[in-house]
Amino acid sequence: MSDVEFLVHSGIGRITLNRPRALNALTHNMVSAITSHLHRWREDPAVRAVAVDGAGDRGLCAGGDIRSIYDDARSGGTATLEFWADEYRMNATIAAYPKPYLAIMDGLVMGGGVGVSAHGSHRVVTDRSRIAMPEVGIGFVPDVGGTYLLSRTPGELGTHAALTATQLSGADAIHCGLADHYVPADRLPDLFDALAANTPVAAIAMVADPPPPSPLAGESTWIDHCYTADSVEEILDRLRDGGETAVAAAKTIEGKSPTALKVALRALRTAATLPDLETVLAQEYRISRHAFASPEFTEGIRAQIVDKDRSPRWSPATLPEVDDNLVDAYFADLGPDEWTGVTR
Repeated sequence: MSDVEFLVHSGIGRITLNRPRALNALTHNMVSAITSHLHRWREDPAVRAVAVDGAGDRGLCAGGDIRSIYDDARSGGTATLEFWADEYRMNATIAAYPKPYLAIMDGLVMGGGVGVSAHGSHRVVTDRSRIAMPEVGIGFVPDVGGTYLLSRTPGELGTHAALTATQLSGADAIHCGLADHYVPADRLPDLFDALAANTPVAAIAMVADPPPPSPLAGESTWIDHCYTADSVEEILDRLRDGGETAVAAAKTIEGKSPTALKVALRALRTAATLPDLETVLAQEYRISRHAFASPEFTEGIRAQIVDKDRSPRWSPATLPEVDDNLVDAYFADLGPDEWTGVTR
């Protein structure tokens, strides 16, 4: 069995991420295979649409293979940098794909899982969907176009999601513009049956329900007030002066990497001003390369994934210690190592 399976049936090119024990975490080989098939299917008249889903019932994809990234960083390797460059090209390819691209965002969808789905043209969530960009918890910053997506949510909901790493429901994802349609999980087999003889739009219409109310939308008043602040410190001050839910958000943020929080906030604010996804991906690649070279990143993975002691020793340990020069360094030009984007 392959880590990612491809099947063409009734005009649908189906991509199934197939590492259920690892929550379908992406590897470089998987990214390369997906990109290759997308380019091949672009010109194939036998493929009228693409659909991506995940094996098992736990989720579409939990992101990149974090343990492999950790081992690579600890050994001084560069394989992760090549993986990210190709992964971001895959994200851009999905966003610009000329045929319908249907993403089934069922179960857990995190990090790279968002990148393989939320840039598609037809994005389906379910009653089991839990969508997150949790990178600040491991000393990293939302990537795979995450800052592009989160910077374009209504109000400051994306800033809240990025700094707290909170999980969004399917309804939240639709409200935030990360998804389009709500299909109960038990109807997903019916959706694939309908795709055999219908366009994705028609097939979705046959099985979709109106989404339930978005819990996050109901919190938008205090979220918008608190997260419009210009610094993480001021955001926290406003949250601490808010109600019970706002105070809980502040406590959650306080446990994240101070450096990653400040870099993430600047990345989001800058992404909102950039013209397109590829420009944002180029910025994310700069940030990712600089983060990869930082002990902050490996310490975050160690605490959350490897030793699982949930007690990262961040350095700098506090927000005031993270000065502008340190944040600036994450955005520094890479010279010949700049991300080159997609050649169409």
